Amino acid sequence: MYVSLRDRPGSDKPEGGSVVRRVSSTVILLGIVSLLTDVSSEMVASVLPLYLTAAVGLSTVAYGFLDGIYQGVSAFVRIAGGYAGDRGGQPKWVAVLGYGASALSRIAMLPVTGFAAITAVVTADRLGKGLRTAPRDALIAESSDPKMLGRAFGVHRTLDTIGAAIGPIVAFALLAAVPNSYDSIWVVSFAVAIAGLAVLVLFVPNLRTTGAKARIGFRQAMREITARPLRKPLVAAGVLGLLTVGDGFLYLALQERDDFAATYFPLLYVGTNIAYLLLAVPFGRLADRVGRAKVLVAGHGALLLAYLLGALPAGGLGLTLGTLVLLGVFYAATDGVLPALVSRLVPAEARGSGISAAQTVVALARFASSVLFGLLWAVQGPSWSLVLFAVLLAAAIPAAWVLLRGIDRREVAA
Repeated sequence: MYVSLRDRPGSDKPEGGSVVRRVSSTVILLGIVSLLTDVSSEMVASVLPLYLTAAVGLSTVAYGFLDGIYQGVSAFVRIAGGYAGDRGGQPKWVAVLGYGASALSRIAMLPVTGFAAITAVVTADRLGKGLRTAPRDALIAESSDPKMLGRAFGVHRTLDTIGAAIGPIVAFALLAAVPNSYDSIWVVSFAVAIAGLAVLVLFVPNLRTTGAKARIGFRQAMREITARPLRKPLVAAGVLGLLTVGDGFLYLALQERDDFAATYFPLLYVGTNIAYLLLAVPFGRLADRVGRAKVLVAGHGALLLAYLLGALPAGGLGLTLGTLVLLGVFYAATDGVLPALVSRLVPAEARGSGISAAQTVVALARFASSVLFGLLWAVQGPSWSLVLFAVLLAAAIPAAWVLLRGIDRREVAA
């Protein structure tokens, strides 16, 4: 059967009106949760590369390992989180566990200083993210009109990105007021994370995603995420993810080239997030109109250009801003578009598992990418490492397009 989300709880929205009025209140509430959570997480993320390499004194190889954990350790629980939400039919409470774990990790940064302890805290944070992401995205898909999934995810990602833009500004203000005041960043980020968790618990409706249907079993979930419709998208996502350099590495390369003060480092995240904020909804609408696969692949073209700008030997404000904008274009074209694409290729009762499978592949690929890039940086420096990744990505983009061609015409049917 055709999977329709129009009449499900949370999809009470008029046919006309603005973009925001066309998405459900559930999407808006989840966007507010993500906004607050991203204020918290980006306060930490925007100072973490410099904190680890300058304050703690990690090498680029060690940082690459930690960045790999930051990018990829969530993969180990993403499928579990998606399956738990599908199996129980109430993904909200699975998401609550994930948001709670990440909130606790913020305050846990206070007493830790060594590499092993920091690794444990970062791991806990990322496991929380992995647990919550697929159930949250399943709630978005469940409460949205299938014809406007790209728009719904775009609105959510816009709210998410408002928080991601505010977080580094708060971190910058704290560092500007008291240089090296990392402890104050950990405390404030914890308080904001708790506020986001409260909104989720108190206001987001507890949608049951399976309705009257039998709840999905583990074997059935595995069959759905390994079925033919998902194979090519998962392969394409993995190949592209393997060639996606972590933001922290790209920003460290810009900082090394331009030699600006460490206090300004968090503002690099602001530049990217503002571009993302302005483009997330337009790209979501474009994906609904011309095809999600086309927008997804084109977004990696922007990433390729960002690598090339970051690799140039001569810097300056214009080139730095251009790199940040291109990185924002990349995220706007890919972050919400991939789950929107995948969600239409699996039945409703396995939607969380399908989304988490794609996210798991991307997370594992980015873990490998971070470790590899850290090793390359140690051997040949940032510029040549970025050039090498750009060359490989240039070859991967057409290959991904071949894999994804025609995928937008497929829907769940029975």
